[in-house]
Amino acid sequence: MADKKIKVTLVKSPIGAIPKHRATVTALGLKKVNKTVELPDNDAVRGMVNQVKHLVKVEEA
Repeated sequence: MADKKIKVTLVKSPIGAIPKHRATVTALGLKKVNKTVELPDNDAVRGMVNQVKHLVKVEEA
């Protein structure tokens, strides 16, 4: 279970988003629209993704 991962893709630009959400997108490692990062599936990452769910797409990896 410790090796579970999720793929997070930035689908909408964070330019118009509030600064806290912009910082969250950057902390997830997303820099450009349509770029994908693979992150561990844990509560911390899930919380960050939930905060910016209107900007990202999540898939099981």
